[in-house]
Amino acid sequence: MKNLQELLTSLTPEIYQNLKRAVELGKWADGNRLSPEQRDLCMQAMIAYEHQHLPPEQHTGYIPPKPQPFCGDDHDQVQSEKPIKWM
Repeated sequence: MKNLQELLTSLTPEIYQNLKRAVELGKWADGNRLSPEQRDLCMQAMIAYEHQHLPPEQHTGYIPPKPQPFCGDDHDQVQSEKPIKWM
């Protein structure tokens, strides 16, 4: 495990970009295709790099949170409530 951790900490921004490009295109810069195992390992290395060096908004697969409805107490709520319409 120590060797893997050393490898991940040695990733540079250039190596990260090369891994990212290889995963996106499915092949290395020299044109050789990535095997499924290589693609998986590259993705894992990318994600590890992103978690160490990039803000969450730049992580692979990041989905911004949706605004949530107001959940405070009634005194703080704006007086724009709609009445309930019973059927």
